[in-house]
Amino acid sequence: MDQKVIDLYDRYTHEPLDRRVFLARLAELTGGIASALALMPLLESNRAHAAMVAVDDPRLDTSHPRYPGATGDIKAYMARPKGASKLPAVIVVHENRGLNPHIEDVTRRVAVQGFLALAPDFLSPLGGTPADEDTARDMTGKLDAKRTTQNAVAAVAFLEKHPNSNGKVGVIGFCWGGTLVGEVAVNAPHLDAAVVYYGRPPKTEDVGNIKAPLLLHYAGLDKRVNEGVPAFEDALKKSKKKYVLYMYEGANHAFNNDTGAARYNKQAAELAWSRTIAFLKEHLNA
Repeated sequence: MDQKVIDLYDRYTHEPLDRRVFLARLAELTGGIASALALMPLLESNRAHAAMVAVDDPRLDTSHPRYPGATGDIKAYMARPKGASKLPAVIVVHENRGLNPHIEDVTRRVAVQGFLALAPDFLSPLGGTPADEDTARDMTGKLDAKRTTQNAVAAVAFLEKHPNSNGKVGVIGFCWGGTLVGEVAVNAPHLDAAVVYYGRPPKTEDVGNIKAPLLLHYAGLDKRVNEGVPAFEDALKKSKKKYVLYMYEGANHAFNNDTGAARYNKQAAELAWSRTIAFLKEHLNA
């Protein structure tokens, strides 16, 4: 697919670009509105895509707990190996489309690797994630950034004391969630590990506050996010922070999301995932 099309879609999903304007520009790139509409199923998430770990996987116990946040109770989805206790805990932070079936699937993928996995719904202050992804994106843009960070930091405290946790907590986030992971790392001194997938870096002046080791995954074609990476890495080096950074050449933003055919990169996704699980096990096992 033409990279200009993917870049335009990335702008649409991350900037306040009206859908009608997006479709008009897409039609210009593809030769007409019919061609543009034909491409949409490849660009947008396909909720019919089969989960990698089934909702009713017999290996797992799943639930929908709530935990106290700065804005009130935060809804969440939790998964853990059936009958297990005292597990290393991992927070899974959703993209700007909210806590949808794909992120619940990712949460189960984390759990089957031997973790207590919790995916908060950070749209809880606005009523929770809606079914329509465009609506969820618009709602995400209305969240108060500081309060959302506080809600995420509260998830760390919740899991530290959870009866099924060993007390160690990591966090992994994608896109908007990757950006939030950086803020959690800055604001949660007791965090034990942080994994960022193509999220914008925190302010360089805040890097000194980071205590947790970082694993950073970036997509080579993701110009929007990558423009801030060199300064971020320089700040990490100057502050002597523990981090590992990987740049996946030829991969687009959201390369891990297998529900979006245009940007999903199987090779990059599988490599990044293997590195992620190894990193979390290294830093969270007691």
